[in-house]
Amino acid sequence: MNSSEKWTFFQAFLKSPRVVASVIPSSSYVERRIIAAADLAIASVVVEFGAGAGGTTRSLLNAMGPQARLLVIERTSEFVRNLQRIDDTRLCVVHGCASSIGAELERRGYPAADAVISGIPFSTLPETLAEEIVAAVHTALGPGGRFVAYQFTDRVAHYVWPLMGAPEVEYELRNVPPLRVFTWRKESGSGTAANGRSEPGLSIWQ
Repeated sequence: MNSSEKWTFFQAFLKSPRVVASVIPSSSYVERRIIAAADLAIASVVVEFGAGAGGTTRSLLNAMGPQARLLVIERTSEFVRNLQRIDDTRLCVVHGCASSIGAELERRGYPAADAVISGIPFSTLPETLAEEIVAAVHTALGPGGRFVAYQFTDRVAHYVWPLMGAPEVEYELRNVPPLRVFTWRKESGSGTAANGRSEPGLSIWQ
């Protein structure tokens, strides 16, 4: 990521700290964890929320196959302009809300997503919007599809748990600040994770 993109990221944080959530982009170590968790090597349709200045987006594209497609839904206009400069025919950038994932997939003729990757800070979202986004993701994922959220807090798990059960959690300390990568896999039968839907105390993530 060049200095111009870093400056754009910092400016966006100052303008909307509850939306951007961090003063600097995620580290390359986080990006590697995301790529592995999402199993991008075999994904055909990937959706990214909260792409920011595009560093993670470029890493996703590098990990995806030549026929795969990446749909980015970003609500910050400054980031949208940067993302649209990425020269890759597999990429489509939408200026909008993550809750529109179903409509955006349908508009492009994609029946479902194989992976949804989210960097939006669920800890700062209004509860109604967070629940709406999670429900939309669950519906948009195909059988076996993965939802990967990289977050500074565990709030996202409270919203996803009723629909997809317990997440797999990895910690990445080589980031400022350190964060967690949560991964859910949509089962082909019931549509929920196989490890149950009763939410335990927060100690499981701490």
